[in-house]
Order: sequence, then structure tokens, then C-alpha cells
Amino acid sequence: VHFWLFLGMYLAALLGNSLIIIAIACDQRLHTPMYFFLLNLSVLDLCSISTTVPKSMTNSLWDTKAISFQGCAAQVFLFAFFLGAEYCLLTVMAYDRYVAICKPLHYGALLGSRACVQMAAAAWSSAFLNALLHTANTFSLPLCQGHVLDQFFCEIPQILKLSCLDAYLREVGLLVVSACLVFGCFVFIVVSYVEIFRAVLRIPSAQRRHKAFSTCLPHLTVVSLFVTTSVFVYMKPPFLSSFSLDLMVAIWYSVIPALLNPLIYSMRNQELRDAL
Repeated sequence: VHFWLFLGMYLAALLGNSLIIIAIACDQRLHTPMYFFLLNLSVLDLCSISTTVPKSMTNSLWDTKAISFQGCAAQVFLFAFFLGAEYCLLTVMAYDRYVAICKPLHYGALLGSRACVQMAAAAWSSAFLNALLHTANTFSLPLCQGHVLDQFFCEIPQILKLSCLDAYLREVGLLVVSACLVFGCFVFIVVSYVEIFRAVLRIPSAQRRHKAFSTCLPHLTVVSLFVTTSVFVYMKPPFLSSFSLDLMVAIWYSVIPALLNPLIYSMRNQELRDAL
């Protein structure tokens, strides 16, 4: 059951994100900043779900629960990297929507092809450095509580449960620093959307207001889904932790976004539907 359930979700995510990538790459009308960032988001979703689900499916099929130490470290690094890059990219996408709606006459100057590539590269590189820092620190900790993780993939909170208390506090300090950066991005997104909504409400035409809202709603939905689940996983107090709750939340933030993002973006986007 585990194998077939995960296989179905993985193939659906693979199909949905691949279709978006192919449509954006092949259709000249979609060679704009918004769709460039959406293509990057689909690539990150594919990479993120491919980091965790195939290994879990393989273990289910062969009736094993083992993963090597090196494999676990690679999984932690790649998952943290893709997750961090996705959050940074969602912040950049909020800026794209802000410029498109609040400063439309400057859109071409502020978001030229070079600027878009630089912002995407900054999102990927900052996430790479953050993931490298956390992975190196997490796997340098001595494990005093055994080697059994109550999760279907290797993630930092579960590994911290196995570490000694003094070492655990050292990694928690790093997580707090990362949380401050995440909070900064979140504030930027919120401020961007406050300005967007103020600009949209001043538009006299109801049709244009609806079109402006429709371009923002998918991004806002994805951000809300991503932020709420990630914050709950990494910031929840220990007394809320249980195997079933941790498993459901982990599936929700590691598998479901890659599955839903193509649907969220394609359902309300006429240009993307036409290209598909």
C-alpha cells in the first residue's frame, strides 16, 4: 500500500511538473519573467520529491527500513537545499508580482532577462550555502539515542532527536538563525502583497481587478501551503511531536506541494492552459 500510494503521487507530480516545464520551454509566449520563475519552481518541486519518495518506495518494495549514513546525509542536504531554494524563489516571485502590478511601466527595466537569471541564481546559491551549513553541523553531532528515525526520510528535526543535549542546542541555534532569515522573507512577501492589494483595489475596472487577483492567487496559495507546514515542522514544541502527526505533516510539506503546485498554477492561468 505504501509503495503504490507513493508511486501514484510521485508519477502525478512528475507528469504535472514536466508538462509545465515543457510548455514554458517550448512556447515563446511564455518566455516572460513570471513563467521563468515558475519553470524554476517546477524544477525544484521535481528535485525535492525525487530526493525523498523514490528511496521510500524502494524500501517498501524490498521490505527494508535501512539507509546508509552517507545516503542519509545526502538526503538531508538535497532536501534542505531544494526546500530552501523554493522558499527563496517564492520570495522572488512575490517581487515579480509586485513590480508587474504596482510598477508596470518599469517592469521591463527591473525584471530583464539578466536580472531574472541573477535573482534565480541568488535563490539557488543562498539555499545551497544554508543546506551545506546545516548538513555539516547536523552530521557532526554525536548520536546518543540510537540510529532509528521515526520518519520515511532523513530530516533534521528527526536526527536532532537522536543527538546529545548539548549538541542539540548548537543546531537549534543555527535553526533560529535560519528562522530569522525565513521570517525576513515572509515579511517581504507580506509587505509586497499589501502593496499589491492596495494597487489592485484602486483599479477602476472590475475585469482588470479580477485579472490582477487571478495572477496573484496561485502564488499566494502556494506560499501559504509551504510556509504553514514548514514552520510547523521546524518550530513546533517537542510535546506536540508524535509519530503519526510527524508523518502526516512530513508528507504534507515534502510531497503534497510538488503534487498540487502544477494544478494550482494551471487551473487559473489561461495562457498556461493554452500552451499545454
